[in-house]
Amino acid sequence: MQLKNTSARIASKEISLFFSSPVAYLFLAAFAGVTLFTFFWGEAFFARNIADVRPLFEWMPLLLIFLASTLTMRMWSEERRSGTLEYVLTQPVPLWHFVLGKFLGCVALLVVALLITLPLPITVAILGDLDWGPVISGYLATLLLGAAYLSIGLFVSSRSDNQIVSLITAVALCGVFYLLGSKAITDFFGTAASEWLRLLGTGSRFESITRGVIDLRDLYYYLSLILIFLALNTFSLERERWAATGDKQHHQGWRLLTGLLLVNALAANLWLGQINSLRVDATQGNQYSISAATGHYLDQLQEPLLIRGYFSSKTHPLLSPLVPQIRDLIKEYEIESQGRVRVEFIDPATNPDLEQEANQKYAIQPVPFQISDRYQASVVNSYFNVLVQYGDEYQVLGFRDLIEVKSGGEADLEVKLRNPEHDLTRAIKKVLHSYQAGGNLFDTVKGDLVFNVYVSTDAALPQPLRDFKRTVEAEVKKQQEKSAKRLAVNFVDPSTDGGKLGEQIAQDYGFKPMATSLLSNERFYFYMTLAQGEQVVQIPLDDMSAGSFERNFASAVKRFASGFTKTVALVAPEPTMANHYAPQAAQFSQLEQFLGAELNIVRDDLRDGSVTGEADVLFLAAPKNLDEKQLFAVDQFLMQGGTVIAATSPYAASLSQRRYSRGWFKCRERCNK
Repeated sequence: MQLKNTSARIASKEISLFFSSPVAYLFLAAFAGVTLFTFFWGEAFFARNIADVRPLFEWMPLLLIFLASTLTMRMWSEERRSGTLEYVLTQPVPLWHFVLGKFLGCVALLVVALLITLPLPITVAILGDLDWGPVISGYLATLLLGAAYLSIGLFVSSRSDNQIVSLITAVALCGVFYLLGSKAITDFFGTAASEWLRLLGTGSRFESITRGVIDLRDLYYYLSLILIFLALNTFSLERERWAATGDKQHHQGWRLLTGLLLVNALAANLWLGQINSLRVDATQGNQYSISAATGHYLDQLQEPLLIRGYFSSKTHPLLSPLVPQIRDLIKEYEIESQGRVRVEFIDPATNPDLEQEANQKYAIQPVPFQISDRYQASVVNSYFNVLVQYGDEYQVLGFRDLIEVKSGGEADLEVKLRNPEHDLTRAIKKVLHSYQAGGNLFDTVKGDLVFNVYVSTDAALPQPLRDFKRTVEAEVKKQQEKSAKRLAVNFVDPSTDGGKLGEQIAQDYGFKPMATSLLSNERFYFYMTLAQGEQVVQIPLDDMSAGSFERNFASAVKRFASGFTKTVALVAPEPTMANHYAPQAAQFSQLEQFLGAELNIVRDDLRDGSVTGEADVLFLAAPKNLDEKQLFAVDQFLMQGGTVIAATSPYAASLSQRRYSRGWFKCRERCNK
């Protein structure tokens, strides 16, 4: 018999035998029922408020263990018990034809079981905007994982004549492969050992594919597992053909061939494990594709970096759909770093010790949200924070740093992640540079700094600002000690000497006296700046705590530190006086403020025919009327290898900060190069 005839006939026979019994239909109905239970009730599909089918695949590895073990428990055990195995062994056809036929028959039955679940994603697609990339990836992962478990079940069935023993043994062996990469096992080992266990585990690789990232290493892993156990199945049956006085050389050849096959399959997995580029992001918008700029910072890590997500299981319904998105993105950092990033996800409500550490050490506090349904309304304290820690340096991102809210009406709110990769990479950049500076930013600053506090007398200040003034005085003394006398401190009252200083800072910086209340005529000053030469950075009051001042002061020092902050020369239209006949020119103040949070912004007009020497990047905002000298300056800056960004449009529009951040984040890749 030919291969296709033998394998196809055996596969057809197994499928026919399966559907000839009412047990088959009961079995498929039970599988569909369990799937519906885990999807709608066990994972509270409607309460999650997410248009995806992740609950379907989260429990699938466990369901497949029992499904595959049940399908395969009788395949060879029944042949052995009924005595028909001897007929198979005496056929002049290679035994791997029979093994392959039974395997294909089982895979066909698995496909039928999966087709039963197909109405679920179709229903979700009707209810909401479903991303089909993770769905297709999930079904591919399920098919490969199920095929791997089927090959294991067939091998176990070939070693026993009892179906119950085959079932129990197959469940145990498949369970071992599933648990190897799970946190229940890896938490007992170190980082290196945990990585090896995750590579061996079937469940950990399954999760990677169901997120929507198809990796060649994961695909080959399942294919190699199938090949290994089908080879072992064939070898175990072939041994029963051998007579005690048979051809020893032939037997040794079979052992050698099987051993080489197993070793090569394992070696290929180890070799492919070193390749990270053979991956396909199947999600909409490629949300799991880490940019080159992020990879640049991850390559600089010399010590393990910790990214810990604090996410409450019970949170606001509009925030809950964002949790799996940011969790998956954080996992991509772990994969891209090749072991240099350690990722943890915790629910502080279930871990009091870590919650206490988050509150006291990192100042992470829960945010109260009011949630309600048709029966009741309540307030829940929820965590939605990400901690990025490198050595002793750390940054904390809260939900206000990670999300944006768009309102389409009083009851129509759209909540989405703002630009999570940009926010995470920015935090990594900050802790990385702070760590490289040895914790003392003044070591990276050339020259002296001047800290000016333009503040009124205590009698003119409200009580909270009086207390904050004492806090600033105490904190700045600590900074002076760190600076080794390179930080000069001046507390001055702008209202003295006839208010000349007040007029000067109002003209130079726009610092005007503030009122103690809306209807009060009492005025006071409280402004803080850090300066070096002509460069001046204002330090905000923030929440008037010692921690916020220390954080804002450190951010200001970084503006003067080499290697921390890029300088952007911003060329924008000059302000004009608005009248009834001519509209006022765009000021681009929001753009300048947004970029100024991360970069040094220097206004330039290019009228002298050159770009300021401080500039790393030249930003042309609405460059409509550049003269010959200005065009020459742009040309020379490009000729010298500089980066130029031109923002122009025939329309007047208000771009959101999210679009600015995305465009600037992509531009940063070129800046880093």
